Amino acid sequence: MGIIEKIKEIEAEMARTQKNKATEYHLGQLKAKIAKLRTQLLEPPKGASAGGDGFEVTKFGHGRVALIGFPSVGKSTLLTMLTGTHSEAASYEFTTLTCIPGIIHYNDTKIQLLDLPGIIEGASEGKGRGRQVIAVAKSSDLVLMVLDASKSEGHRQILTKELEAVGLRLNKRPPQIYFRKKKTGGISFNSTLPLTHVDEKLCYQILHEYKIHNAEILFREDATVDDLIDVIEGNRKYMKCVYVYNKIDVVGIDDVDRLARQPNSVVISCNLKLNLDRLLSRMWDEMGLVRVYTKPQGQQPDFTDPAVFSASRGGSSVEDFCNHIHRSLVKDVKYVLVWGISARHYPQHCGLSHVLHDEDVVQIVKKKEKEGEGRGRFKSHSTAPARISDRQKKVPLKQ
Repeated sequence: MGIIEKIKEIEAEMARTQKNKATEYHLGQLKAKIAKLRTQLLEPPKGASAGGDGFEVTKFGHGRVALIGFPSVGKSTLLTMLTGTHSEAASYEFTTLTCIPGIIHYNDTKIQLLDLPGIIEGASEGKGRGRQVIAVAKSSDLVLMVLDASKSEGHRQILTKELEAVGLRLNKRPPQIYFRKKKTGGISFNSTLPLTHVDEKLCYQILHEYKIHNAEILFREDATVDDLIDVIEGNRKYMKCVYVYNKIDVVGIDDVDRLARQPNSVVISCNLKLNLDRLLSRMWDEMGLVRVYTKPQGQQPDFTDPAVFSASRGGSSVEDFCNHIHRSLVKDVKYVLVWGISARHYPQHCGLSHVLHDEDVVQIVKKKEKEGEGRGRFKSHSTAPARISDRQKKVPLKQ
């Protein structure tokens, strides 16, 4: 029996099992088994060559956004509208067969937009080259899930389920659970608050399913069984996602209003070019890009070419800014002058740990080299040559 058949068999058993207090331990074990099998499904087969026909393209710009959706929902048209890059669009499905990159120039930054082939139900199991598509989405900073406003709401749930099956968690934060394996000592279970979804017995059974018998685990929030399995697996990717409903020009105004009020959703029309500026603004807010401008001493700030940072790409502190300019600059910094939203007053003297905000202006003041301290006999260093052979001989006295 293959891995996919095992997963379907366990899912069928979970569907048959009633959910109550008596069966929650059994259901927890079944969820752990499914998570283990799906992890095995993502691993490359043994003996296979390292190379493969994937869609990965070189990272470019200050951020990466991936377009994911069913076939024929308008992904290629949206890429052409936002970037100017031509991506073939036609009235039949699977027009796009590979990854097509484009560049969005927005707010003095360059954002890479990837048009991926449409995925279908069962993509997490490899149908329709779904694994390659989802692998590219994992490497992006933001996912735009393009949906057809004229079709059912079930498409959103199907796509979310397929992405979660391969370890992508959309619009969620990592659970506050501390987990560490040990060599000896058994399992240490603690929590800082009352737990309603998980107890000590269920936690032991899930850990034994993973053949973990010595570990330390601490719950800092009322987490579920799925959150515990995600922490034990350790390969989950937590990403932000914006649901983009295209083709709003073919539905009524009531449906448009209902879709626009859903969380993390934007309604657009590529055909009539409606609300594309709002989509760009929402992308900018979700990616959290920070532009920092430099100011040389005694000169005006340079507002032409900012340094761009984000929390997902290393952070936006003063130390990150110095490393961006040059690696050896950090040890020479005396203090930093900051103008902008992050400063309490203008200018503010800051250290390396200060977190910069968007459109801040930074001036770096370097340490002065220690030379020439004191005068005359109070000098702290000698000007004599280091070696005797380098000393100049005195001019002989005149006779």
